[in-house]
Amino acid sequence: MKDETTGCSDQEKRDAAVELLKELKKKLHSDNITTARVAAHKLSWMQEDGLAILREALFGSHSRTVKKAAAYGLRSMKGRMKKLALEVLEEGLKHRNPTTKAVCEKALFLMKGGVPEKRGSRSRSNSSRRKIGEMRNRNRSRRRFTERRTSFNR
Repeated sequence: MKDETTGCSDQEKRDAAVELLKELKKKLHSDNITTARVAAHKLSWMQEDGLAILREALFGSHSRTVKKAAAYGLRSMKGRMKKLALEVLEEGLKHRNPTTKAVCEKALFLMKGGVPEKRGSRSRSNSSRRKIGEMRNRNRSRRRFTERRTSFNR
């Protein structure tokens, strides 16, 4: 049956959706974290199909980058899928892989409104900083000294 607005049949639409899912899955397994996160975010909009792919990426034997991107995608889910994504992340806390546990723990922390602590930016205490003081004007002090000196000579 052909759709009147696009002119595509149902089979063509299904094939295009399957092709898109394959492409997103390939990008999710990228070594580049940005590419993987973008793919995970797009998968988060794909309802059950996206959830299945993100779940497989999180629990499979994949790199840390893939697991982090999958957790990002699960975190990004909206609507009725958010509850299912939460269940997947909570299931990940019981997983035997330490990377999966850590990724799920952080994703749940962020979903609950936690603010991550930044590693490299340790703030120094105020006591260790040098205080800025006023600089004396050398010319003024020399002038006074020379004025005094000349006044004594007279």
